[in-house]
Amino acid sequence: MRKKKLLVVLAGVVVVAGAGWGVSTRLRSPADEAALRTPPKPSLVTALVERRKLVSTVVVAGTLEYGSPQPIMLAGVVGGSEALQRATRAPVPGKVRDGGVLMEVNGRPVFAFTGKVPMHRTLAPGTKGDDVRQLQRALRVRVSGVFDPATVAAVTRFYAKKGYAAQQPTIEARQRRDELRRAVQTAQETLADQRKALEQGRDVGPLKLKLANAKQDLREADRALEEAAHFTPEDAAKVEAAEAAVRAAEEKLLEAEQEANRPAPSPTPTPSDGRLKELRVANARADLDAARRALDRVQVEAAQARERRLTEARKAVRLARETLATAEQALRQARQLSPVKLKVAGAQKDLAAARAILAEYSLTYGTTVPAGEVVFLPKLPARLHKAAVKAGGMVDKAFATVTSSTFVVSGSVETAEAKLLKHGLAAVIETEAGKAIPATVSSVGAGKAKLGSEAVLITPKSMAGLKGLSGAGVTVRVTVGATREKVLSVPVAAVVTAADGRPRVQVEVGGDRTKEVEVRTGLTADGNVEVAGELKEGDRVVVGGA
Repeated sequence: MRKKKLLVVLAGVVVVAGAGWGVSTRLRSPADEAALRTPPKPSLVTALVERRKLVSTVVVAGTLEYGSPQPIMLAGVVGGSEALQRATRAPVPGKVRDGGVLMEVNGRPVFAFTGKVPMHRTLAPGTKGDDVRQLQRALRVRVSGVFDPATVAAVTRFYAKKGYAAQQPTIEARQRRDELRRAVQTAQETLADQRKALEQGRDVGPLKLKLANAKQDLREADRALEEAAHFTPEDAAKVEAAEAAVRAAEEKLLEAEQEANRPAPSPTPTPSDGRLKELRVANARADLDAARRALDRVQVEAAQARERRLTEARKAVRLARETLATAEQALRQARQLSPVKLKVAGAQKDLAAARAILAEYSLTYGTTVPAGEVVFLPKLPARLHKAAVKAGGMVDKAFATVTSSTFVVSGSVETAEAKLLKHGLAAVIETEAGKAIPATVSSVGAGKAKLGSEAVLITPKSMAGLKGLSGAGVTVRVTVGATREKVLSVPVAAVVTAADGRPRVQVEVGGDRTKEVEVRTGLTADGNVEVAGELKEGDRVVVGGA
């Protein structure tokens, strides 16, 4: 019982003591209350002058995406038909290689090749131009700029390698060529009929016969002239007989001379023997002279006779030629004056025109590359970013968008900050995952941006760590300036411009006292500015008051 009474008394004492302490904390004197209501004495807000390296950056918020987007569309029909263009195999996003198939339309391929000249027409045999040169370079065939047989063969091989057949002339094209061939044949037949009618006319027929006779007469006159150039058989026989007589006389003279020079058989020749031999030689010589004179006479007479015949034959040839020329002129005039002549001339013109049209059509007839089956892209490989048509859909506008195979960050900055940016400045791309990727500024002001801002493109130096981030938002810090080493710096708020236009800072010198110090400012970065003057590291400068 005693213990219980003691505990109750102690508890009461504690309660009374606690109540007294609580009341005492709430009770203040009038002087204390006045002191609590008096505002604190004003004091300076200062910051240290520090030595640090300053780096000035411009922050660009942008989107990571593949660069150089370009919509692509067909330059014409795929295949040789003008049928509706329907996608039978849709474009698939991914890498686009030189010579790769972008899609299929009506079962025909659409190839991608490197080239700056856009596809704009069907390439057919005989076609010339820069687009043909591009195709030849892509097919690795001799670059002539002409769609020649070598190019046709290369196109055929390329299509076969890709599992397709090169475009051959359509049924309509083959029918057209057959029509042109028939037109030429009809014109030939018409011309032949008109010529036949002209030759069988009443004015032309007799003159044609006269012309044929004149030609025959000329041929006979030419043969007679050839024969007149030789001796007649009679004259030739006379000349031959005279020549034989000369040869016989020469032989007799030779025998007489040999006999005269031969020694006499008797030991005692008589004078009469010598005179007899001389007489024989003289007679033989006289006979030879007579034979030669006879030969000369016969030859002269034969030559004179031949000359007379030649003169007559030449005259006959001239007359035959004149007759032939007269007959040709008469026939020509008759043909020109004939009413049928106009029909012949018209038929000749029709034939020439039909042949010209067929020849022109044949130049472009054969294996072709339809305008819609090739898309030239400035640079490959590229990336098919987005397909705008599905299988079964109509291909009547841009069917896909291609980009480069490298990433870029597209963003915008205010016009004032854009003036600090230029091509080639170093930058760092910061992803949401905290990765920092080196990059460079590739263009400023080359795209669409909001009013008061400029478009900026930043290109990463490496693709590492960026795959799978296409379309993600990133932050880019572009370095626009930096000090080479650590410099004195103060907060930008510490620098004020005096009435004379010179910058100054207020330096704390003790207590609440300050002094103004003139400074030279430099690079500004992250709220600090480079300063130089009568300052040292550790000084405190005023940035505001409270």
